[in-house]
Amino acid sequence: MPKPKTTSSIPFSVELEAWLKSSKPKTLHGLDGVFAEKSFGVLFVILLAIPALPVPTGGLTHIFEIIAMLVALQVIVGRKTLWLPDRWKNRSLGSVMEKRVLPTLIKYIRKLEKFSRPRLDSLLGNRLAFGLFGVSVLIFSLAAFLAPPFSGLDTLPALAVVMLSLGIILEDIVLIVIGLVIGTVGIAVIISLGEIIVKLIGG
Repeated sequence: MPKPKTTSSIPFSVELEAWLKSSKPKTLHGLDGVFAEKSFGVLFVILLAIPALPVPTGGLTHIFEIIAMLVALQVIVGRKTLWLPDRWKNRSLGSVMEKRVLPTLIKYIRKLEKFSRPRLDSLLGNRLAFGLFGVSVLIFSLAAFLAPPFSGLDTLPALAVVMLSLGIILEDIVLIVIGLVIGTVGIAVIISLGEIIVKLIGG
């Protein structure tokens, strides 16, 4: 998987909004033809956008986290093209994602782009860096998956994946570092709460 190259001056938020408003199929498979080298990162952003919302999801987003983990494994092994079962890659994102989640996400990305710029982007162009990116996404997606339902604790690990992916897309290592910090804190919170629950049950 090559590093997403900045082949034009068009901001990522504009590209994403154009795809959302176009007549092209709004499926996971449709990302490949539109975003090319960025498709892995864009896919992680879309999959973890709903779990990243600061509201309890009741476990309804587990399917997104499972897909994210499957794709992360592909990044780790160095696949350059996305593979998913047909029933997943050809499934529509749904009206909630298209009309509410993605438009809101685009607004936040647009604000982020005002401050973000390519920083140490040369470090993101090697195979090892992308392998570590895949490992990080896998760990944080798994943490979001294992978070107790209705607790909202999946928010931080999911947000970490979104930030990591935007860091790759925008070629900004600062965003990647922020994502790693958020994900680490999220895992620590989940583990701490788990220990409390175990002690309460044991008591």
